[in-house]
Amino acid sequence: MGKLGTVLRRSALLGAAALALACPQAAAEARPERRPNIVVLVADDWGYSDVGAFGGEIATPQIDSLARRGMRFSNFHVAASCSPTRAMLLTGVDNHRNGVGNMPEAMPAVHEGKPGYGGVLNDRVVTLATLLRDGGYHTYAAGKWHLGKTAATLPGRRGFERSFIQADSGSDNWEEKPYIFLYDKASWFEQDRPVHLPADYYSSTLIVDKIIANIRADRQRGQPFFAYLGFQANHIPVQAPQALIDKYRGAYDAGWTALRQARRQRAIELGLIPAGAGMVTMASSADWNALSAQQKTYEARRMEVYAAMAEAMDQQIGRLVAELKRTGEYDNTVFVFLSDNGAEPTDPYDIPAVRLWMSMHYSRDLDRLGGKGAMSSLGPSWASAAAAPLSTYKFFAGEGGLRTPLIIAGVPGTRGDRVSTALTHVTDLVPTLLEVAGVAAPAGSYRGQPVEALQGSSLMPVLQGRAVRAHGEDQAIGYELSGNAALFKGDYKLLKNMPPVGDNQWHLYDIASDPGEVRDLRDSEPQRFAAMQRDYEEYARKNGVLPMPEGYDYKVQGQLYALKHVFLPELLAALPWALVGVLLLVVVLVARRRRRA
Repeated sequence: MGKLGTVLRRSALLGAAALALACPQAAAEARPERRPNIVVLVADDWGYSDVGAFGGEIATPQIDSLARRGMRFSNFHVAASCSPTRAMLLTGVDNHRNGVGNMPEAMPAVHEGKPGYGGVLNDRVVTLATLLRDGGYHTYAAGKWHLGKTAATLPGRRGFERSFIQADSGSDNWEEKPYIFLYDKASWFEQDRPVHLPADYYSSTLIVDKIIANIRADRQRGQPFFAYLGFQANHIPVQAPQALIDKYRGAYDAGWTALRQARRQRAIELGLIPAGAGMVTMASSADWNALSAQQKTYEARRMEVYAAMAEAMDQQIGRLVAELKRTGEYDNTVFVFLSDNGAEPTDPYDIPAVRLWMSMHYSRDLDRLGGKGAMSSLGPSWASAAAAPLSTYKFFAGEGGLRTPLIIAGVPGTRGDRVSTALTHVTDLVPTLLEVAGVAAPAGSYRGQPVEALQGSSLMPVLQGRAVRAHGEDQAIGYELSGNAALFKGDYKLLKNMPPVGDNQWHLYDIASDPGEVRDLRDSEPQRFAAMQRDYEEYARKNGVLPMPEGYDYKVQGQLYALKHVFLPELLAALPWALVGVLLLVVVLVARRRRRA
């Protein structure tokens, strides 16, 4: 009966999958009524140990509560910047295959328009939202989108029934305005139509307001919902309510080196990294003890504002949790929390052209940091501390750029307060959530159109305690963004970072025992080193990875983007009026000369 039972179960699963693909509505009607709701919480630019449950000192009780209810994944990887991660999170497909080979703001001109480099999701992928909507879910999005702002690329065309989104890489958190000269305005959309923001708002609060309103609007219909929340916290400008900033006064007076050490120790105590794991000090980290008293005060305030912004986001998550508990939906809701990449190292004032723009639009006075009209950021030294105990940060392929916290909570039939050290990837989340929802994944086509097959693996066996690994030891998972590259295979990682952080050469690490990437194994394991380089070449070939042009610099590329998409269009728009002004001036001068004659 054991073999017969297995055959019958497989037949039932195959039948359900075929029904879902052939007729999504019929499949939805055939499923149990109480399928779980799904809430995905995406933090922006949070370091690996910013969350309390991952070793941080920042107060994140709501996220920590989710960790106790579910599983923490200590070896989870994303892309090193915004939109490529979001593209993979929503499609389960490598960013080069889903159209976001790079984000538009960092894409060199020679890549623009090439296959896989549209900077927006292409037509060869179907999103999680589309699959869940067609499978009987309500679908909502609020917050940062960064996957396009044309009619064809906004959330309504990608499976979201209701949406309120910010379309660019970020915006101000207190006012409706761009945070940098990459954009001429803050591009917010509601139901795919441009919208203005309230005069008095804070981004994390507004995002949760919109999701709660969407859930309430559809609650009587009895369908489960999928809510995608893309917080702007803690993307620059780092801004937060003053009361929370004051709470952290003095918390970071010991500096970033002390913070890195403290977070490393807590991560070890929590079982997130091995006890003997080393930690590097990056060349970009300044010597805290060499700073003047005034400099220390200013730098400490930057981290105080950062911590306050993270706690403010956690508080808003608490409002959403309270609403779900009030309506009886909390126990039937699966939560996913992650950060889209590591902590942001860039200080905009270190770039001359950006500094000039910032001086005209923001204040950097100590007493105003975090408030309306003020610009604050972490800088590389604090960013390295936020990533502790890992190496590098946002933009780069070291673990500090790619490894971020992941928490999955509320999956039926699973135990809470556990840590998984399994190698996991952002593309694993779509197959996981589809399995949670009982919705079949597309197998090469969807609604008669060819689509990319999912590349990730479901994490359900790990969540349910049936497996220790999510991927086979021989399975290679490649990565590339702006020339920084990696390949994961079992416990090992092949890594190449471009200057100024790296040397543009390959290195090899055992990230299971050495997550800080301290011991390079390329000389001691030459066969593995060579084999993984071949694996990467195969990954790059299959996924259409393009080589970076000589001399590429992501900071310079951002300025070129602004020149092309903001300054030149504004100049051309003003040119006719300038010509009219010149013509009028000539007429006046000629008239005066004639009168004098």
